[in-house]
Amino acid sequence: MPSDDATPAGVPLTYGDVGATRPGSETWEPPAGYRALETTVVIGHGEEAWERAASSVLVWGVKTRSGFHVKPGGRVALGADHVLQARLGPVTVTEPVRVVAVVETAARCGFAYGTLPGHPVSGEEAFVVQRRPDGAVLLTLRSLIRAGSGVWRPLFPALLVAQRVYRWRYQRALRDLQELPQRR
Repeated sequence: MPSDDATPAGVPLTYGDVGATRPGSETWEPPAGYRALETTVVIGHGEEAWERAASSVLVWGVKTRSGFHVKPGGRVALGADHVLQARLGPVTVTEPVRVVAVVETAARCGFAYGTLPGHPVSGEEAFVVQRRPDGAVLLTLRSLIRAGSGVWRPLFPALLVAQRVYRWRYQRALRDLQELPQRR
């Protein structure tokens, strides 16, 4: 059952380049008109690290382990709408999003979501875990953003600072997962 703060089905995304973060592709050429970022970090090595990171990213682990609440939770699904909530001091920021791409292969797992009306920014963000032949497990973050509308527009510079903090948390979220004992 959707929560009261869910976005009604069928509401259009707040940007036009849907799928532009291309989580299924190793290479990326961002479209013009956005603040674009791509960063990749090593989060572990070996099969166990891959299994943990790949399964976690597909159930919003990179977001929840970074301090977000995801409603509804569960596994990412193409076309599904969610509400992300983050606490910034005494304020809770609500971010309506839609999953716009999902990739799940033997060497690459992840997803991208796009912003819906009410999100503080406009654009797309992707979280991709991949493994290389040498056993390294990587997390790649891609984002395309521009200022949102309404009350959020004048706050865009502050949102860019908050985004830097959360990117750092994202990079740590799945790396820290590798340090936990594995459940059997």
